[in-house]
Amino acid sequence: MEKKSALAALSALAQTHRLDVFRYLVEIGPTGAPAGQISEALRLPNATLSFHLASLRQAGLVTYSRQGRSLVYRTEFGTMNDLIQYLTAHCCGGKPETCVGTEPALQPTSSEHRPHEAPR
Repeated sequence: MEKKSALAALSALAQTHRLDVFRYLVEIGPTGAPAGQISEALRLPNATLSFHLASLRQAGLVTYSRQGRSLVYRTEFGTMNDLIQYLTAHCCGGKPETCVGTEPALQPTSSEHRPHEAPR
């Protein structure tokens, strides 16, 4: 992954709703979810969701396909993995083996809410 692509992905994820949408789609897995389901699960108005999905698409983090009258959005896992590898390769002065806490990425901790649950 190029630095420019990494910056675009990080920029897209630097907004709360976009991060929630991305995390929701990661949890859903490769089958993805229709826009209406995402909107309902995250309690986002359709227009707001559309705006955020467009930003995630532009950054290469999600893709979509038409199924009937619905647009089904999916995580672009290749881009996600490239971003994780890019960040790992460039951490700790270029020595990722010395990085502390290399647990699997995108695992919510017990204190975080899952994106499909309402915040407490």
